Amino acid sequence: MGSVKDLEILKMPSDSPGIGRFHFSDRYSVFDYGDMPDLIENKGKALCLISAFFFETMERRDIKTHYVGVVEKGRIKKIDELDEPVDVMEIRLVNVYHPEKTEKGYDYAIFKKLKGNFLIPLEVIYRNSLPEGSSVYKRIERGELTLDDLGIEKLPNPRERLLKPLIDFSTKLEDVDRYLTKSEAKEISGMSDEEFNELINLSLEINDIITTEVGKAGIENEDGKIEFAFDERRELMVVDSVGTPDECRFSFDGVEISKEVLRRYYRKTDWYRRIEKVRGEKNWRKIVGKPPRLSQEVKKLVSEMYMSACNEITGLKFFDSPSLRDVAKSIAELMGDLNG
Repeated sequence: MGSVKDLEILKMPSDSPGIGRFHFSDRYSVFDYGDMPDLIENKGKALCLISAFFFETMERRDIKTHYVGVVEKGRIKKIDELDEPVDVMEIRLVNVYHPEKTEKGYDYAIFKKLKGNFLIPLEVIYRNSLPEGSSVYKRIERGELTLDDLGIEKLPNPRERLLKPLIDFSTKLEDVDRYLTKSEAKEISGMSDEEFNELINLSLEINDIITTEVGKAGIENEDGKIEFAFDERRELMVVDSVGTPDECRFSFDGVEISKEVLRRYYRKTDWYRRIEKVRGEKNWRKIVGKPPRLSQEVKKLVSEMYMSACNEITGLKFFDSPSLRDVAKSIAELMGDLNG
């Protein structure tokens, strides 16, 4: 399936949905590289349970998802029925069609012909604030994006809470993700004006749900990504994972508590500097070479971050880990050491 979770297919999709199971692993990935050299203990279970929590929350709000339930000893359950944390989730499967790669780029013509039961080839990104160094600032500077595209009159300061969330788009099924304007996103998806507007409004609603729920734990939801499919009736359905520290940029008391911690760790390495030079070129992953391993201290701290976030977002004590406040303090110290 991918670098951080595996897909078990129980029934192949056709014109109607299939059935599958996500096996969330303790692997992690940064910068589109793929498998990194370490495992983060209990990361897979934490992500499975947080995502399940948000799927269950959305379905209570009548938002369609591909979620069926989490799996414990072969039985499908809701997360509050579990006896112990699990890393397997049962889902409804849709077809995945890939754009054709050509010398000029990618051809998305197939998506204009499909009727239903397929993955929409977009990642929808909501932004409640713009961190320092955000791609948005860089894209505006390069002329790839305008304030009109974003629907704002002036750029906010880094970390300043936006008056209205921004909706942004990137590709989902290309070798390296690239950002898209709204018109490009609508064009490659093959969606009608009405469907595309519904996609945006639904993304804003999901952002609001995530922001509200994590806010109960004192967590700020800065940005995140959502993936969608059309079901067999061509109705929008939320798929993949949602609302986790891998899909979202969360902070607690101004301290990052998401996969961004791992990104910042690696941005201090020569390995990352090589990535900056060659990412997207042919065989770029081979060119940059193997990434450095994490220290035991960092692995333990990141593991605690995932486990504590899971406990406090779900309101269920799945893991024996410190409070999120204590974990955030330790992360702040680590980031200070890296910056020093």
